[in-house]
Amino acid sequence: MFIMAVVTSPTLPFETVKRHELSRALESATSLQNPIPSSNVEAIDHNRYLVVSPYDELPHLLDLETLDTTNQLLSRALLEMKCLREDYATAPYIDTFNWPEIIDTLRQLARTSNYTWKEQSFYIVAFRSLVPPSTVQRYSDLGALDKAAHAEATESGGFLKYWFGVPDQNGRNLATCVWRSLQDARIGSVGAAHRVAANAARHMYTEWNIERLRLLIKDDVEGWEIQPWVD
Repeated sequence: MFIMAVVTSPTLPFETVKRHELSRALESATSLQNPIPSSNVEAIDHNRYLVVSPYDELPHLLDLETLDTTNQLLSRALLEMKCLREDYATAPYIDTFNWPEIIDTLRQLARTSNYTWKEQSFYIVAFRSLVPPSTVQRYSDLGALDKAAHAEATESGGFLKYWFGVPDQNGRNLATCVWRSLQDARIGSVGAAHRVAANAARHMYTEWNIERLRLLIKDDVEGWEIQPWVD
Protein backbone atom coordinates (compact mmCIF):
# COMPACT_ATOMS: atom_id res chain seq x y z
CA MET A 1 0.00 0.00 0.00
CA PHE A 2 0.96 3.61 -0.42
CA ILE A 3 1.64 6.36 2.07
CA MET A 4 1.17 9.39 -0.18
CA ALA A 5 4.56 10.94 0.55
CA VAL A 6 4.54 13.37 -2.35
CA VAL A 7 5.95 16.20 -0.30
CA THR A 8 8.43 15.40 2.45
CA SER A 9 6.99 16.04 5.88
CA PRO A 10 9.11 16.93 8.92
CA THR A 11 10.43 13.75 10.52
CA LEU A 12 9.12 13.11 14.00
CA PRO A 13 10.31 10.40 16.40
CA PHE A 14 7.97 7.46 15.81
CA GLU A 15 7.27 6.96 19.50
CA THR A 16 6.15 10.61 19.75
CA VAL A 17 3.90 10.24 16.74
CA LYS A 18 2.56 6.96 18.08
CA ARG A 19 1.83 8.36 21.52
CA HIS A 20 0.10 11.56 20.48
CA GLU A 21 -1.43 10.82 17.08
CA LEU A 22 -1.31 7.21 15.91
CA SER A 23 -4.16 5.87 18.04
CA ARG A 24 -6.39 8.79 17.06
CA ALA A 25 -5.52 8.32 13.38
CA LEU A 26 -6.29 4.61 13.59
CA GLU A 27 -9.63 5.34 15.26
CA SER A 28 -10.50 7.77 12.48
CA ALA A 29 -9.33 5.34 9.83
CA THR A 30 -11.43 2.54 11.32
CA SER A 31 -14.56 4.67 11.02
CA LEU A 32 -13.87 5.08 7.31
CA GLN A 33 -13.75 1.31 6.85
CA ASN A 34 -17.37 0.86 7.90
CA PRO A 35 -19.48 0.06 4.84
CA ILE A 36 -21.97 2.63 3.59
CA PRO A 37 -25.53 1.69 4.61
CA SER A 38 -27.33 0.05 1.71
CA SER A 39 -29.80 2.93 1.46
CA ASN A 40 -26.91 5.35 1.00
CA VAL A 41 -25.27 3.13 -1.60
CA GLU A 42 -28.45 3.15 -3.64
CA ALA A 43 -28.66 6.93 -3.30
CA ILE A 44 -25.18 7.54 -4.71
CA ASP A 45 -25.22 9.06 -8.19
CA HIS A 46 -22.83 6.82 -10.10
CA ASN A 47 -22.76 9.33 -12.94
CA ARG A 48 -21.23 11.77 -10.49
CA TYR A 49 -19.02 9.60 -8.28
CA LEU A 50 -16.33 7.17 -9.45
CA VAL A 51 -14.53 4.42 -7.54
CA VAL A 52 -10.94 5.26 -8.44
CA SER A 53 -9.07 3.36 -5.71
CA PRO A 54 -9.23 0.07 -3.78
CA TYR A 55 -11.45 1.93 -1.29
CA ASP A 56 -15.11 2.17 -2.28
CA GLU A 57 -16.65 4.05 0.65
CA LEU A 58 -18.08 7.51 -0.01
CA PRO A 59 -15.14 9.52 1.43
CA HIS A 60 -12.88 7.85 -1.15
CA LEU A 61 -15.00 8.40 -4.25
CA LEU A 62 -14.03 10.92 -6.91
CA ASP A 63 -16.64 13.63 -7.39
CA LEU A 64 -16.74 14.43 -11.10
CA GLU A 65 -18.47 17.73 -10.42
CA THR A 66 -15.19 19.03 -8.98
CA LEU A 67 -13.40 18.49 -12.32
CA ASP A 68 -13.41 20.09 -15.73
CA THR A 69 -14.24 18.02 -18.81
CA THR A 70 -10.62 17.11 -19.53
CA ASN A 71 -10.09 15.59 -16.09
CA GLN A 72 -13.51 13.96 -16.05
CA LEU A 73 -12.70 12.12 -19.27
CA LEU A 74 -9.27 11.00 -18.08
CA SER A 75 -10.74 9.80 -14.78
CA ARG A 76 -13.25 7.66 -16.65
CA ALA A 77 -10.53 6.27 -18.91
CA LEU A 78 -8.41 5.41 -15.87
CA LEU A 79 -11.17 3.09 -14.69
CA GLU A 80 -9.72 0.71 -17.30
CA MET A 81 -6.30 0.72 -15.62
CA LYS A 82 -4.92 -2.81 -15.15
CA CYS A 83 -1.62 -4.18 -13.95
CA LEU A 84 -0.05 -6.36 -16.65
CA ARG A 85 2.92 -7.89 -14.84
CA GLU A 86 3.52 -10.01 -11.78
CA ASP A 87 6.86 -8.26 -11.26
CA TYR A 88 5.22 -4.83 -11.01
CA ALA A 89 7.26 -4.00 -7.92
CA THR A 90 10.46 -3.80 -9.96
CA ALA A 91 9.36 -3.55 -13.62
CA PRO A 92 9.57 -0.29 -15.61
CA TYR A 93 6.53 1.81 -14.81
CA ILE A 94 5.39 2.37 -18.38
CA ASP A 95 5.38 -1.40 -19.01
CA THR A 96 3.48 -2.23 -15.83
CA PHE A 97 0.04 -0.90 -16.79
CA ASN A 98 -2.13 -0.95 -19.90
CA TRP A 99 -1.49 2.65 -20.88
CA PRO A 100 -2.22 2.18 -24.62
CA GLU A 101 -5.66 0.80 -23.74
CA ILE A 102 -6.31 3.67 -21.32
CA ILE A 103 -5.40 6.23 -23.98
CA ASP A 104 -7.56 4.47 -26.58
CA THR A 105 -10.49 4.63 -24.17
CA LEU A 106 -9.82 8.31 -23.53
CA ARG A 107 -9.79 9.03 -27.27
CA GLN A 108 -13.12 7.25 -27.70
CA LEU A 109 -14.66 9.13 -24.76
CA ALA A 110 -13.52 12.47 -26.17
CA ARG A 111 -15.01 11.68 -29.56
CA THR A 112 -18.27 10.39 -28.10
CA SER A 113 -18.53 13.57 -26.04
CA ASN A 114 -17.70 15.71 -29.09
CA TYR A 115 -14.91 17.21 -27.01
CA THR A 116 -11.79 18.75 -28.55
CA TRP A 117 -8.89 17.53 -26.44
CA LYS A 118 -6.03 20.00 -26.04
CA GLU A 119 -2.55 18.94 -24.97
CA GLN A 120 -2.30 18.62 -21.22
CA SER A 121 0.02 17.15 -18.60
CA PHE A 122 -0.85 15.20 -15.47
CA TYR A 123 1.23 14.31 -12.44
CA ILE A 124 2.01 10.68 -11.58
CA VAL A 125 3.70 9.30 -8.48
CA ALA A 126 5.10 5.77 -8.36
CA PHE A 127 6.00 4.63 -4.85
CA ARG A 128 8.31 1.61 -4.65
CA SER A 129 8.89 0.12 -1.23
CA LEU A 130 10.52 -2.73 0.66
CA VAL A 131 8.93 -3.96 3.86
CA PRO A 132 10.67 -6.10 6.50
CA PRO A 133 8.94 -9.07 8.19
CA SER A 134 8.11 -6.87 11.19
CA THR A 135 6.10 -4.54 8.98
CA VAL A 136 4.15 -7.43 7.45
CA GLN A 137 2.96 -8.24 10.96
CA ARG A 138 1.64 -4.67 11.33
CA TYR A 139 0.41 -4.23 7.77
CA SER A 140 -3.17 -3.71 8.91
CA ASP A 141 -2.06 -0.66 10.91
CA LEU A 142 -0.25 0.72 7.88
CA GLY A 143 -3.33 0.06 5.78
CA ALA A 144 -5.58 1.95 8.17
CA LEU A 145 -3.26 4.95 8.09
CA ASP A 146 -3.10 4.78 4.31
CA LYS A 147 -6.86 4.74 4.08
CA ALA A 148 -7.24 7.80 6.28
CA ALA A 149 -4.62 9.65 4.24
CA HIS A 150 -6.40 8.69 1.03
CA ALA A 151 -9.74 10.08 2.22
CA GLU A 152 -7.99 13.27 3.23
CA ALA A 153 -6.28 13.59 -0.16
CA THR A 154 -9.53 12.85 -2.00
CA GLU A 155 -11.27 15.66 -0.14
CA SER A 156 -8.52 18.11 -1.14
CA GLY A 157 -9.30 17.55 -4.84
CA GLY A 158 -7.63 16.51 -8.06
CA PHE A 159 -6.82 12.92 -7.03
CA LEU A 160 -7.78 11.01 -10.19
CA LYS A 161 -6.52 7.45 -9.61
CA TYR A 162 -4.91 5.31 -6.91
CA TRP A 163 -3.63 1.74 -7.25
CA PHE A 164 -1.44 -0.45 -5.05
CA GLY A 165 -0.26 -4.04 -5.13
CA VAL A 166 0.86 -6.46 -2.44
CA PRO A 167 4.47 -7.12 -1.41
CA ASP A 168 6.22 -9.80 -3.44
CA GLN A 169 8.18 -12.67 -1.93
CA ASN A 170 11.03 -10.27 -1.16
CA GLY A 171 8.78 -7.68 0.43
CA ARG A 172 8.87 -5.26 -2.52
CA ASN A 173 5.76 -3.45 -3.68
CA LEU A 174 4.49 -0.71 -5.96
CA ALA A 175 1.76 1.86 -5.47
CA THR A 176 0.86 4.67 -7.83
CA CYS A 177 -1.47 7.62 -8.16
CA VAL A 178 -2.45 10.07 -10.87
CA TRP A 179 -3.14 13.68 -9.98
CA ARG A 180 -4.64 16.54 -11.95
CA SER A 181 -1.50 18.57 -11.18
CA LEU A 182 1.58 18.75 -9.00
CA GLN A 183 -0.10 21.52 -7.02
CA ASP A 184 -3.02 19.24 -6.20
CA ALA A 185 -0.59 16.56 -5.03
CA ARG A 186 1.14 19.03 -2.75
CA ILE A 187 -2.11 20.21 -1.23
CA GLY A 188 -3.31 16.64 -0.80
CA SER A 189 -0.22 15.54 1.10
CA VAL A 190 0.04 18.08 3.90
CA GLY A 191 -2.92 17.14 6.10
CA ALA A 192 -2.79 15.60 9.56
CA ALA A 193 -3.61 12.04 8.43
CA HIS A 194 -0.91 12.16 5.77
CA ARG A 195 1.65 13.51 8.24
CA VAL A 196 1.01 10.68 10.70
CA ALA A 197 1.07 8.05 7.95
CA ALA A 198 4.24 9.39 6.36
CA ASN A 199 6.10 9.41 9.67
CA ALA A 200 4.94 5.90 10.52
CA ALA A 201 6.06 4.71 7.09
CA ARG A 202 9.60 5.86 7.75
CA HIS A 203 9.82 3.26 10.48
CA MET A 204 7.83 0.49 8.83
CA TYR A 205 9.62 0.36 5.48
CA THR A 206 13.18 -0.82 5.02
CA GLU A 207 13.48 1.43 1.99
CA TRP A 208 11.32 3.37 -0.41
CA ASN A 209 11.71 5.36 -3.58
CA ILE A 210 9.40 7.92 -5.16
CA GLU A 211 9.33 8.33 -8.93
CA ARG A 212 7.74 11.54 -10.16
CA LEU A 213 6.42 11.24 -13.69
CA ARG A 214 4.63 13.41 -16.24
CA LEU A 215 1.80 11.97 -18.32
CA LEU A 216 1.53 14.14 -21.43
CA ILE A 217 -1.52 13.62 -23.64
CA LYS A 218 -1.33 15.51 -26.92
CA ASP A 219 -3.97 17.29 -29.00
CA ASP A 220 -6.94 15.15 -30.00
CA VAL A 221 -5.40 12.32 -27.93
CA GLU A 222 -3.30 11.47 -30.97
CA GLY A 223 -0.17 10.88 -28.92
CA TRP A 224 1.01 10.44 -25.37
CA GLU A 225 4.13 9.84 -23.31
CA ILE A 226 5.22 9.23 -19.75
CA GLN A 227 8.51 10.85 -18.82
CA PRO A 228 10.32 11.82 -15.60
CA TRP A 229 8.81 14.94 -14.09
CA VAL A 230 11.00 18.02 -14.40
CA ASP A 231 10.01 21.09 -12.38
